[in-house]
Amino acid sequence: MKTALTFTPLFLAIAATISPLAHAADAPPADGFVEGSTLNINTRNYYMNRDRRDIHIDDSKEWGQGFLGIFESGYTQGTVGFGLDAHAMLGLKLDGGGGTDGSSILPYGSGSGKAPGSFSTGGGTLKMRAFDTELKAGDLFLNNPVIAGGMTRMLPETFRGVSLTNHSLDGWMFEGGQASFAKLYNQSGHGRIGTSYGALPKGESSQHMNWAGMAWSGLPGLTSNLYASELKDVWNQYYYDLDYTYALNDLISLNPGLHFYHTQDTGHALLGDIDNNTYSLHFTVGVGNHSVTAAYQRVNGNTPFDYIAQGDSVYLDNSQQYSDFNGPNERSWKLKYAYDFAGLGLPGLTSAVSYISGKTDLTKVDPNSRGYSAWYNADGKNAKHWERDIDLKYVVQGGKAKDLAVRLQWATNRGSNGYSAVDRDVDEYRMIVDYPINVF
Repeated sequence: MKTALTFTPLFLAIAATISPLAHAADAPPADGFVEGSTLNINTRNYYMNRDRRDIHIDDSKEWGQGFLGIFESGYTQGTVGFGLDAHAMLGLKLDGGGGTDGSSILPYGSGSGKAPGSFSTGGGTLKMRAFDTELKAGDLFLNNPVIAGGMTRMLPETFRGVSLTNHSLDGWMFEGGQASFAKLYNQSGHGRIGTSYGALPKGESSQHMNWAGMAWSGLPGLTSNLYASELKDVWNQYYYDLDYTYALNDLISLNPGLHFYHTQDTGHALLGDIDNNTYSLHFTVGVGNHSVTAAYQRVNGNTPFDYIAQGDSVYLDNSQQYSDFNGPNERSWKLKYAYDFAGLGLPGLTSAVSYISGKTDLTKVDPNSRGYSAWYNADGKNAKHWERDIDLKYVVQGGKAKDLAVRLQWATNRGSNGYSAVDRDVDEYRMIVDYPINVF
């Protein structure tokens, strides 16, 4: 019998208000609703080209221009302050979007198979602050190891729900919340929260997701996070990480780290049986402007490591531009070299090159699984794939174009016959141009 992970309103309230009075005297005074307000606009031009080499079709191309405006008010004066946040998004199609790409830049086409010329959405959030505790209700930008919208596409994903955050203790952050709906990267409307790799039964959905967690950074160079979440009637998921950076001297630094997830089915188990332990280990050596990282990742379970649909809540070292290297029973390793061109007198220019290789056994997947049967392959006992990534980014350091960023990304993924059903042979190119504008 599996134990359900339950988050009651009382639990969330306690988790987010630990010792609020301990630092009441130190709480920063409210700036005022108007005086503390900010308005920022980010313009993002995004081009993606996916060349599916194994199925010999034309390149899948999408090019769009996105606009994201975020208004954040200050808080009203008093022991308990109130405020309001709001955002608006607009996506414009510049080229492509035939409805088959799946890159999450432009909406999928309807009967015509063509993406619309534009799509937009907006949302608001009511917020309240008392001492070091903040409550938000409405449309949320979330970014933690178990539920994260992220910014890896033209426009971000948002969630509709409630969140609580507390910073009462020095070096600690506590948070919890519940979300019932998500607006995906390339959509205007909201839908129930889904998963990235699991296929929910037709007509079925999870009604909400609960989460709670804490982050600690109490010692120089050392950070740790502990989170738990429940995607109702799908899974309970737990996460832990530990990361330490040690400077040997002014030139050399060492950085070991660990990420660990445990996922277990719960409730009506809409994706079937899940019992998955996934972890990754990394070790980075930094020498001046150079760094070299070696990483190892392991999935222990007959289902893939899964996470919230289109999100970035995959805090694993071998999650790459194209593949997450998260297949059932998959083992993968990575070697990465990064260089900061400030060492050559070009501040703002950075680069990275990575190579990742993975191996798995897809014959152990249950072909009758309710959610992951597509991963089964009778010929996949020694399925393999690899990915090579090149990343080049430049951020303007001064002048009228200060903070304008141009990023070029190239990924090549190749798989054996046993892996082709779940990960394509792909060459993928991305060009991303960001220009943030601080209005006030």
